[in-house]
Amino acid sequence: MQNLKGFPYFEVEFNKDGTVHDQNQAKALTDFLGQGSVSDLFIISHGWNNDMADARDLYSRFFECMRAVINLGAVAGISTRSFAVLAVLWPSKKFAEQDLIPSGAASGDSPITNDFLKQELEGMKGLFDSKDADAALDKAIQLVADLEDSPKAQAEFADLLRSILTKPTTTDNTDASDDFFKLSGGEIIERLSKPVPLAQSQPTAGSGGAAMAEGGEESVGGGAAGLGQFFSGIKSGALNLLNLTTYYQMKERAGLVGSKGVNPILKTILAQPTKIKLHLIGHSFGGRLVTAATAGPDGQSPVTVDTLALLQTAFSHYGFAQRYDGKNDGYFRKIVANKAVKGSTVISFTKNDLAVGKAYPLASLLAGQVAADLGDENDKYGGLGRNGAQKTPEATNGVLLALNKPYQLVAGKLHNLNADAIIKGHSDICHNEVAYAILAAVSET
Repeated sequence: MQNLKGFPYFEVEFNKDGTVHDQNQAKALTDFLGQGSVSDLFIISHGWNNDMADARDLYSRFFECMRAVINLGAVAGISTRSFAVLAVLWPSKKFAEQDLIPSGAASGDSPITNDFLKQELEGMKGLFDSKDADAALDKAIQLVADLEDSPKAQAEFADLLRSILTKPTTTDNTDASDDFFKLSGGEIIERLSKPVPLAQSQPTAGSGGAAMAEGGEESVGGGAAGLGQFFSGIKSGALNLLNLTTYYQMKERAGLVGSKGVNPILKTILAQPTKIKLHLIGHSFGGRLVTAATAGPDGQSPVTVDTLALLQTAFSHYGFAQRYDGKNDGYFRKIVANKAVKGSTVISFTKNDLAVGKAYPLASLLAGQVAADLGDENDKYGGLGRNGAQKTPEATNGVLLALNKPYQLVAGKLHNLNADAIIKGHSDICHNEVAYAILAAVSET
């Protein structure tokens, strides 16, 4: 058994198809939990990092914050609990944010280069489930030089990228996935070649679950400032298409790992005589993974967990919604309807999250929407990590609080916590304030 910041620590690795890579890892966890020495288990999943070292580093930094908040005695009753950690490791891929473009590849006044596009395509090899994916990417690389001037090359390029994905097995179309498969290749490139005006909304004050912060507008810090300008043109459309193709693959895989891989482990733990409280934490697409793990496969009832923490999560802000379009519920609505989370669900969201904040405006462009402030809470295609849960009667709006301010969390509610003042980017979740919010929810169970 490993130890992470004073917590008994177990890793379980999953394959692309959602199966457990080594059943001995899962058995080591359940055998340990069966001893009855643990009262609470954190189950945490990383997002679209493509390196296990990155994921492990994230877990180490995150639980350093959890340990610090526990040691400070900031949350009453937590010090009497005994915690362990299950760390989920799954094959994923980074989203190519504009601030990751190498110096010289693109800037505010220069276009995206052929070499950069080729480099991105090369870096996508080995990511996809299709056995023909790498061959399709090689063909796409050969088309890059002709993209600017050849509509035929543009259409073929888009068709090649689409060919490496299978049509989604879910009915969740709140990210324009239907349009991705039904539009012509040329139309996809044309729509994605338009500029992306990102919304910059202000923190929303609302009633309910968490205390409101005082003060005015929060500034965007870190590397996020100045990244509201996104390129237009054919090569920008091609780069946007690469990002969306990666997004759809990771969406499908995260759901599969959650429902097929992690869900059975949760059921095994819950079936043990020792009654252990389960606290699920997901970052980015890991938020989709742990939500899918709770929901379970289609047609089955969800498992019951104690708390759910969704940190800068990459799925639709209508994921938990009730009739978001007047007719359809969100894909994960059954978690709320079946009261699958006994305690609180805490959701961090911020305008500073350019990864989630860009992915969904791209879906809006793909669906043919061209308007100011794409991706905000009023856009059909908006992300949970950008806006919090929308059109969800059980959701309340608050802010991520400092350690000396008390939360007023309500069991069964979803608490949207505006994190503009704390979280400065998609992966910037390792803060004591984030740990404090999660532990506040845990303390109520």
